[in-house]
Amino acid sequence: MEYGTIERSIYVDAAPEIVFEVVSKPEHVKRWWPDEAVYPVEPGGSGHIAFGSDSASCASGPGVKVEQFTVVDVRPPRSFSFRWNHAEGEPAAPGNSYLVEFDLMPQGDGTLLRMTESGFRDRGWGEALAEQNYRDHENGWDHFLPRLSPYVASLHVTP
Repeated sequence: MEYGTIERSIYVDAAPEIVFEVVSKPEHVKRWWPDEAVYPVEPGGSGHIAFGSDSASCASGPGVKVEQFTVVDVRPPRSFSFRWNHAEGEPAAPGNSYLVEFDLMPQGDGTLLRMTESGFRDRGWGEALAEQNYRDHENGWDHFLPRLSPYVASLHVTP
Protein backbone atom coordinates (compact mmCIF):
# COMPACT_ATOMS: atom_id res chain seq x y z
CA MET A 1 0.00 0.00 0.00
CA GLU A 2 1.20 3.53 -0.74
CA TYR A 3 0.22 5.37 2.51
CA GLY A 4 0.39 8.62 0.61
CA THR A 5 -2.98 10.36 0.86
CA ILE A 6 -6.11 10.08 2.98
CA GLU A 7 -9.29 11.26 1.27
CA ARG A 8 -12.73 11.63 2.82
CA SER A 9 -15.93 13.28 1.59
CA ILE A 10 -18.98 14.18 3.61
CA TYR A 11 -22.18 16.04 2.89
CA VAL A 12 -23.02 18.87 5.29
CA ASP A 13 -26.53 20.30 5.38
CA ALA A 14 -25.41 23.94 5.33
CA ALA A 15 -24.21 26.49 2.81
CA PRO A 16 -20.51 26.52 1.84
CA GLU A 17 -20.06 29.85 3.66
CA ILE A 18 -21.09 28.24 6.95
CA VAL A 19 -19.08 25.06 6.41
CA PHE A 20 -16.04 27.17 5.51
CA GLU A 21 -16.29 28.98 8.86
CA VAL A 22 -16.57 25.66 10.70
CA VAL A 23 -13.47 24.11 9.06
CA SER A 24 -11.30 27.23 9.20
CA LYS A 25 -12.00 29.32 12.31
CA PRO A 26 -10.39 28.10 15.54
CA GLU A 27 -13.49 28.78 17.65
CA HIS A 28 -15.41 26.30 15.48
CA VAL A 29 -12.61 23.83 14.70
CA LYS A 30 -12.09 23.10 18.40
CA ARG A 31 -15.74 22.09 18.69
CA TRP A 32 -15.40 19.11 16.35
CA TRP A 33 -11.68 18.28 16.00
CA PRO A 34 -9.00 19.27 18.57
CA ASP A 35 -9.72 20.41 22.11
CA GLU A 36 -7.79 23.63 21.54
CA ALA A 37 -7.07 25.65 18.39
CA VAL A 38 -5.03 28.85 18.34
CA TYR A 39 -4.00 30.34 14.98
CA PRO A 40 -4.84 33.29 12.71
CA VAL A 41 -6.95 32.41 9.66
CA GLU A 42 -4.58 33.88 7.10
CA PRO A 43 -1.99 32.37 4.77
CA GLY A 44 1.22 31.84 6.73
CA GLY A 45 -0.59 32.21 10.06
CA SER A 46 0.90 29.87 12.61
CA GLY A 47 -0.19 28.56 15.97
CA HIS A 48 -1.12 25.20 17.41
CA ILE A 49 -3.87 22.74 18.07
CA ALA A 50 -3.99 20.46 21.11
CA PHE A 51 -5.69 17.19 21.91
CA GLY A 52 -6.46 16.14 25.47
CA SER A 53 -6.74 19.69 26.77
CA ASP A 54 -9.85 20.71 28.67
CA SER A 55 -8.94 24.38 28.84
CA ALA A 56 -8.50 26.90 26.04
CA SER A 57 -5.35 28.14 27.76
CA CYS A 58 -3.86 24.74 28.56
CA ALA A 59 -1.35 23.68 25.93
CA SER A 60 0.64 21.32 28.14
CA GLY A 61 0.19 18.77 30.84
CA PRO A 62 -0.30 15.04 31.20
CA GLY A 63 -2.10 13.50 28.25
CA VAL A 64 -2.04 16.70 26.18
CA LYS A 65 -0.66 16.41 22.66
CA VAL A 66 0.21 19.77 21.08
CA GLU A 67 0.68 19.98 17.33
CA GLN A 68 2.10 22.94 15.43
CA PHE A 69 -0.31 24.36 12.84
CA THR A 70 0.34 26.69 9.88
CA VAL A 71 -2.34 27.99 7.52
CA VAL A 72 -1.38 27.52 3.87
CA ASP A 73 -4.33 28.92 1.91
CA VAL A 74 -7.65 30.61 2.66
CA ARG A 75 -10.24 30.96 -0.14
CA PRO A 76 -13.68 31.56 1.34
CA PRO A 77 -16.01 29.78 0.84
CA ARG A 78 -14.29 27.23 -1.44
CA SER A 79 -11.11 25.98 0.24
CA PHE A 80 -8.95 26.04 3.33
CA SER A 81 -5.62 24.28 3.76
CA PHE A 82 -3.01 23.96 6.46
CA ARG A 83 0.13 22.10 7.44
CA TRP A 84 0.48 20.52 10.83
CA ASN A 85 2.67 18.29 12.96
CA HIS A 86 5.95 20.11 12.23
CA ALA A 87 8.50 20.78 14.95
CA GLU A 88 8.00 23.92 17.02
CA GLY A 89 10.08 26.79 15.66
CA GLU A 90 10.47 25.08 12.28
CA PRO A 91 8.62 26.53 9.27
CA ALA A 92 6.02 24.12 7.91
CA ALA A 93 7.08 22.64 4.59
CA PRO A 94 6.85 19.44 2.54
CA GLY A 95 8.97 16.87 4.30
CA ASN A 96 8.32 18.02 7.88
CA SER A 97 4.53 18.25 8.09
CA TYR A 98 1.23 16.94 6.80
CA LEU A 99 -0.87 18.97 4.37
CA VAL A 100 -4.64 19.00 4.94
CA GLU A 101 -6.90 20.48 2.28
CA PHE A 102 -10.62 21.11 2.65
CA ASP A 103 -12.46 21.69 -0.62
CA LEU A 104 -16.10 22.78 -0.41
CA MET A 105 -18.56 22.39 -3.26
CA PRO A 106 -22.21 23.48 -3.23
CA GLN A 107 -24.48 20.47 -3.58
CA GLY A 108 -28.23 20.93 -3.50
CA ASP A 109 -29.04 22.94 -0.37
CA GLY A 110 -25.81 21.95 1.33
CA THR A 111 -22.12 21.40 0.83
CA LEU A 112 -19.98 18.49 -0.25
CA LEU A 113 -16.79 18.71 1.82
CA ARG A 114 -13.74 16.87 0.54
CA MET A 115 -10.80 16.46 2.93
CA THR A 116 -7.40 15.34 1.71
CA GLU A 117 -4.38 14.78 3.95
CA SER A 118 -0.98 14.08 2.39
CA GLY A 119 2.68 14.10 3.30
CA PHE A 120 3.12 10.68 4.91
CA ARG A 121 5.72 9.58 2.36
CA ASP A 122 7.43 12.99 2.34
CA ARG A 123 8.56 12.59 5.96
CA GLY A 124 11.37 10.20 4.99
CA TRP A 125 10.07 7.42 7.22
CA GLY A 126 10.43 3.72 6.61
CA GLU A 127 7.47 1.59 5.60
CA ALA A 128 6.39 0.62 9.14
CA LEU A 129 6.40 4.17 10.53
CA ALA A 130 4.67 5.59 7.44
CA GLU A 131 1.97 2.92 7.75
CA GLN A 132 1.53 3.53 11.50
CA ASN A 133 1.11 7.29 11.06
CA TYR A 134 -1.15 6.84 8.06
CA ARG A 135 -3.39 4.42 10.00
CA ASP A 136 -3.46 6.73 13.06
CA HIS A 137 -4.55 9.68 10.92
CA GLU A 138 -7.01 7.58 8.95
CA ASN A 139 -8.64 6.46 12.21
CA GLY A 140 -8.55 10.02 13.51
CA TRP A 141 -10.36 11.47 10.50
CA ASP A 142 -12.88 8.63 10.62
CA HIS A 143 -13.60 9.64 14.22
CA PHE A 144 -13.54 13.43 13.92
CA LEU A 145 -15.05 14.24 10.49
CA PRO A 146 -18.45 12.70 11.35
CA ARG A 147 -18.61 15.18 14.28
CA LEU A 148 -18.62 18.13 11.87
CA SER A 149 -22.21 17.78 10.57
CA PRO A 150 -23.85 17.52 14.02
CA TYR A 151 -21.84 20.53 15.16
CA VAL A 152 -23.02 22.55 12.15
CA ALA A 153 -26.61 21.47 12.92
CA SER A 154 -26.20 22.67 16.50
CA LEU A 155 -25.51 26.19 15.20
CA HIS A 156 -29.19 26.45 14.22
CA VAL A 157 -28.43 27.77 10.75
CA THR A 158 -30.35 27.05 7.60
CA PRO A 159 -28.69 26.22 4.28
